[in-house]
Amino acid sequence: MADYYGILGVARDSSSDEIKKVYRKLAREYHPDINPDPQASEKFKEITTAYEILSDPEKRQRYDMGGDPFSQFGGSQNFGFGDIMDAFFGGGASNRGPRARMRAGQDALIRVELDLSEACFGTDRELNLETAVTCDKCSGSGCASGSKPSVCGICKGRGETQQVTRSIIGQVMTSRPCAACQGYGSVISDPCGECAGDGRVRSRKVIPIKIPAGVETGNRIQMTGAGEVGPGGGPAGDLYVEIVETQHDFLVRDGNDLHVSIVIPMTSAALGAKVLVETLDGPREVVIKPGFISGNTMTLKELGMNKLRGHGRGELIIHIEVTTPSKLSKEQEELLRALAKSRGENTEDIEIHRRSAAHTSGFFGRFRDAFNR
Repeated sequence: MADYYGILGVARDSSSDEIKKVYRKLAREYHPDINPDPQASEKFKEITTAYEILSDPEKRQRYDMGGDPFSQFGGSQNFGFGDIMDAFFGGGASNRGPRARMRAGQDALIRVELDLSEACFGTDRELNLETAVTCDKCSGSGCASGSKPSVCGICKGRGETQQVTRSIIGQVMTSRPCAACQGYGSVISDPCGECAGDGRVRSRKVIPIKIPAGVETGNRIQMTGAGEVGPGGGPAGDLYVEIVETQHDFLVRDGNDLHVSIVIPMTSAALGAKVLVETLDGPREVVIKPGFISGNTMTLKELGMNKLRGHGRGELIIHIEVTTPSKLSKEQEELLRALAKSRGENTEDIEIHRRSAAHTSGFFGRFRDAFNR
């Protein structure tokens, strides 16, 4: 008996995938339509026969035990035409045998909007979904009460039909899914009236979900088994909840940090002041020291976003702008002139300094633009 492992050049303990990979390579090399060498045709027959035996668990077992791998087929050496086409076009291996009616369900994706406070501290939600659930009437079998699937009379339960033709390279057997049973090998002659034989129906259900603190737009929460139930009452897929964070009225998020902009009059900047700043934790008093310069920032620790991975919170960064009045009363103008005189200030003494690019760029520039959009 020929050494079929040696013909393919694989080890005796090679897996089906390894054998298939080697066969694809050899079939492309020795197929008569590609290789005109007269010996290529004979080599192609050898490797195809070897593959037919080693890719079929039953034939391979009989061969490994020293028996005739073709005994139950009367000695005819047939091989699957689909495997040859697969070698050239890279398709998946044909699934011998009937398809299973019970299959896993599809995953599902839903987007949930959160405000900034919910994203920071986390929240509990209830998701109202319309999805596929197991049919209660038939418990997923797809059959009417008291009935069950019957063996397909066309394919006799194999799930596929076969046709043998002759060619220059021998007998070629083509296999196709049985049209009568769609490849299941059985037929539901008395389907369930509720699900029409699918084993599942559409229904609305409420799913509670706990959203952790610190999430942000783009984060996904996986809920195992909360997706659609599969055909035939198969296991449900997973549900993925994608977070979409809505824009806050005055706070801007940058990772775990928050930014807020406030405006104070020039008198407060010069004399100092106490200002209440709204945060996610409520109002906080901020002390502005006398002589504050417009454009500077102040930082409040642990008042930013909770960290999704890790402990603690980010910072709240306060951007402070000082306003200069554009219109003054005569009395106010006189007071300011008197102040300037008392300080020895003269407009003729003003010097022009070139501002660095770093002073006008950076996050604050982008932050300010966000509020001006």
